[in-house]
Amino acid sequence: MATKSKVLIIGGTGYLGKRLVKASLAQGHETYVLHRAEIGVDIDKVQLLLSFKQQGAHLVHGSFSDHQSLVDAVKLVDVVICAISGVHIRSHQILLQVKLVDAIKEAGNVKRFLPSEFGTDPARMENAMEPGRVTFDDKMVVRRAIEEAGIPFTYVSANCFAGYFLGGLCQPGYILPSRDHVRLLGDGNQKAIYVDEDDIATYSIKSIDDPRTLNKTVHIRPPKNILSQREVVQIWEKLIGKELLKSSISKEEFLASMKEQDYAEQVGLTHYYHVCYEGCLTKFEIGEEGVEASMLYPQVKYTTVEEYMKRYL
Repeated sequence: MATKSKVLIIGGTGYLGKRLVKASLAQGHETYVLHRAEIGVDIDKVQLLLSFKQQGAHLVHGSFSDHQSLVDAVKLVDVVICAISGVHIRSHQILLQVKLVDAIKEAGNVKRFLPSEFGTDPARMENAMEPGRVTFDDKMVVRRAIEEAGIPFTYVSANCFAGYFLGGLCQPGYILPSRDHVRLLGDGNQKAIYVDEDDIATYSIKSIDDPRTLNKTVHIRPPKNILSQREVVQIWEKLIGKELLKSSISKEEFLASMKEQDYAEQVGLTHYYHVCYEGCLTKFEIGEEGVEASMLYPQVKYTTVEEYMKRYL
């Protein structure tokens, strides 16, 4: 049996990062988590790091402001996974990864790098609107740096995080489902793809030692989770035994209301627009440059939308 890669996870205390640490340990990888000085006295993050240590992970000190510390951390492992935030309503740090690319290139030992992506495939979003396109543009800057440096990579496109989209019945600004009313975006019939965050982590870790995913984009498209907003609402209505009152907001109304928000909100709303009004996640074939996770790893029992939404009952 091949030896499992040693893994370094950067951003391990974040929303997806903590799940990546858990999945890496669960799949038997020697797991290192970067302890960044920037955490300071954030007691929740410090205690989370200590809990990782108790579960068998190694904590490694390092900082994006200290190049040598990144090089030293990278030299400990075979695979580097970065999960720093790219969400403007929290913090947008995508371009910091260029420093990580420099460290990986200097170290010279990394067999695979998974940069912080995990959402919409940025290579498909060259026509995205301002200001939301900054997310995709920055991710493409990182991709170009990786490829120019000759670093082996896997990009993970996980589409819609279930907690953000399903929790609010695909309505921006909501993360708990109403039992009374829902506002449909347009006609509510555009298909999107919803993935449990734990499943994103599981599939991502599965990919790191797989030759089929080397220098490819892994698209996570669980077949049962390719649904429209209306279909998500219908699943919720079935679970609660009640039909919701429905209204809708047109594309024009949505765009007009978006302009009244601050910059960070506009970035997120632009993404909702492309997903829910244009159906950007399902309007293309994966092609030779990518692979699909649920087909690669049929042994993974992914969480369906209905299973996920039972937690809100």
